[in-house]
Amino acid sequence: MLTEASSYDDLYRDFRWDIPARFNIATACCDRHADGTDRLAMIYVDEDGGAKRHSFDAVSDASRRFANVLKADGLERGDRVAVFLSQSLELPIAHMAAFRSGMVSIPLFALFGEDALEFRLSNSGARAIVTDEAGWGKLAKIRDRLPDLENIYVIGDGAPAGTKPFWPQIKAASAEFATVDTSADDAALIIYTSGTTGNPKGALHAHRVVLGHLPNVEMCHDFLPKPGDLMWTPADWAWIGGLINALFAAWYHAVPIVGHRARKFEPQAAMQMMADYGIRNVFLPPTALKLMRQADVRHAGVRLRSIFTGGESLGGELLGWVRATFGIDAHEVFGQTECNLVIGSNARLFPIRPGSMGKATPGFDVRIVNEKAEELPRGQRGIIAVRQPNPCTMIEYWRNPDATAKKYVGDYLLTGDLGVQDEDGYFWYVSREDDVITTAGYRVGPSEIEHTLLKHPAVALSAVVGIPDPIRTESIKAWIVLRPGFAPSDALAREIQDFVKVQLAAHEYPRFVQFTDTLPMTGTGKVLRRELRTLG
Repeated sequence: MLTEASSYDDLYRDFRWDIPARFNIATACCDRHADGTDRLAMIYVDEDGGAKRHSFDAVSDASRRFANVLKADGLERGDRVAVFLSQSLELPIAHMAAFRSGMVSIPLFALFGEDALEFRLSNSGARAIVTDEAGWGKLAKIRDRLPDLENIYVIGDGAPAGTKPFWPQIKAASAEFATVDTSADDAALIIYTSGTTGNPKGALHAHRVVLGHLPNVEMCHDFLPKPGDLMWTPADWAWIGGLINALFAAWYHAVPIVGHRARKFEPQAAMQMMADYGIRNVFLPPTALKLMRQADVRHAGVRLRSIFTGGESLGGELLGWVRATFGIDAHEVFGQTECNLVIGSNARLFPIRPGSMGKATPGFDVRIVNEKAEELPRGQRGIIAVRQPNPCTMIEYWRNPDATAKKYVGDYLLTGDLGVQDEDGYFWYVSREDDVITTAGYRVGPSEIEHTLLKHPAVALSAVVGIPDPIRTESIKAWIVLRPGFAPSDALAREIQDFVKVQLAAHEYPRFVQFTDTLPMTGTGKVLRRELRTLG
């Protein structure tokens, strides 16, 4: 997308979008590189440290076969296919099969619990899902409440009753499949994003979304691709940051990626893996960098070319540690699931200013506006807004026209985040306009957690807020009013925490529980979360 330039002004001024009318992610990110030469696509490192190399040829072949499996099982263009896996070879195979079939894939976080899964699968009307044995253990408990979910493909030895074996069906299918001729604007995937009110919303993205990510990825990875580039991120490939920023953007450029399913982020193990495999380009969320700094990890064999980070500001101290440890600058980015990577950094194009997110990505017109989408003067706080149209923006919120309409005012998409743009064009993040919690790089909506808390027999009322955390940016705290017959105790707090961890996900459970007799509310019964945040 970008032509390398020596100055940001030249890069931004000379950029023009070139979006073809017909475009398919599977063709662009896989088939173009499957030329019969076994070009490397992925190095998968298992939990025991064993590594397997997989080519674009193999991914293309398997995804064509799986597309035939989906077709034989009655799925049609436009149907939704969920991918309930962590980093693995099977994950991109499933996505590419859906894309080449004209279907819509739904990435799902492998640690989601039953409540989170049920809503997303029900709301999307998914007709098929690819998962592993652990995922099936969760699905089995809710399957009778998902009438649309007719096909469950399970990876592993054998297939439990009521499911279908993933690999045996692929091996038995034909590799001949004509990829559907899709428009760049045709629907490709639904990525669910949490808000502060109501249930999570599904951002429906078109095939063009991959192209929309490229200017920022190329700029912030110091003009990716370069010879020898190899990508890795600990971010889960169910999130837009792991799936598109890292996996799909790298594969568009035929840059191989390292996949690794770690139980948790281990700083020393991460350094060792980067050294062992010669990883050159990383997307490391700020929490990962903070944990590495806290552990004071070093490894002379690490030779990174680019560090891409986002989700929260690094600040001067952490930026300095990154520079001293890796010998290069961390390049911050800003975006959201609905319209991603609209701001970014590159130390060779303009000086890094600690605390700043950088400047507008080439191809994006980013402004600070008021609630009427009127531009505000430089230095004044307002809503970060992105002029439309652009190829990174979602088509709509899935089956939610009211929420879609509220996202736009005039020619702008309003991010809901508050910021300031200084006289030199740098953007500075101030706060959220809403109550979304940023924890360990994830944006977590309190409403979903509160709904789950209310399912616990001890909980009468609850409110969830983010409180400052030096590692995670924010930790999740739940304020809970108990039902009659229950008394506050440390044991009950742990029980409630475990309940949420199982029902939703490990990153969404409240690390702190505060029992209280009442919650501050408005006259209409809405919890005043801002008052709870001031209490800590």
